[in-house]
Amino acid sequence: TKEPDSPGLLQKLAERVRAAKNKILALGALTQGFAGAYYEDHIQPVTDSYVEWASGVKTSVWERIQTTIGHYTPFNTTQVD
Repeated sequence: TKEPDSPGLLQKLAERVRAAKNKILALGALTQGFAGAYYEDHIQPVTDSYVEWASGVKTSVWERIQTTIGHYTPFNTTQVD
């Protein structure tokens, strides 16, 4: 019986693994590019308006809080005679 060529077999296996890895990485890059383009075209325009709205609400609420605190005088230490 003839024994298999282990070093050659391992080298071929390693080459196949490298080739498969490169294909997977290339597919991942392609998928990521497609996903990024889809996000920019379809999702980002919708979410941007909600982000702007939420930012406006946050600013408005913060301004109202600051105004209310500014008008609340029990913590004011100066006395008006």
